[in-house]
Amino acid sequence: MKVTMIGHSTVLIETAGKKILTDPYFGVWGNPAYKRLAPPFKTRTEIEAVDLVLVSHNHWDHTDSRYFRALAADLPVVAPRSAAWITRAKGAKNVVGLGRWEQRQFGPVAVTATPALHMGLPGGFVIEAEGKTIYFAGDTYLGGFMKEIGAKFNLELALMPVTTFRIPMTMGEKSAVRAVEALRPRTVIPIHLGILPRSPLLRTGETPEGFRKRVQDAGLKTEVVILREGGSWTSQD
Repeated sequence: MKVTMIGHSTVLIETAGKKILTDPYFGVWGNPAYKRLAPPFKTRTEIEAVDLVLVSHNHWDHTDSRYFRALAADLPVVAPRSAAWITRAKGAKNVVGLGRWEQRQFGPVAVTATPALHMGLPGGFVIEAEGKTIYFAGDTYLGGFMKEIGAKFNLELALMPVTTFRIPMTMGEKSAVRAVEALRPRTVIPIHLGILPRSPLLRTGETPEGFRKRVQDAGLKTEVVILREGGSWTSQD
């Protein structure tokens, strides 16, 4: 099982001979309020050949209409059931909407939809393949559902947002530590790190490195791996 950071919350997961892409976003500029810190590791064209796409929600920095339109008509794009119509409107063709805790099998890969707390119609996913389990949180705040995820699944890896801005978009360092306590994953890879408010007034001093130190100071056994664009993590088991 190999995980490669494409950028922001776009992550390529390679497992059981399949390629799974999360929250595809390939814009290089950002928007008027947020700038992109670095271009994605791969372009839209370079990463079209995947087997499955997971969409946690339909905010601008998690979806890419040009990418959706370029995908093969039969390639499954999985989204929360409540938001599937938005994903379809953005250009995805074969949209599979999953309700909370609903599981669907895609060849050797099982995907379970999980709750999330965020603006809009969010969700998360648990991916099971090769005897290993990954939690992709998308964008979410700390929630009681994380204890349920931790109880239901033996998580090898959690991909979760762990820094925030003045207007909180995801978990801050302290909330993310509490999420680790609830989820109990062996490893965490922070995501949602590819954009930054253009206004310094909206920025905080919170960082993924600060989160990692808090995890260590709390005595938790979870390893925090920080990946920049193009960086990869491989399961050692």
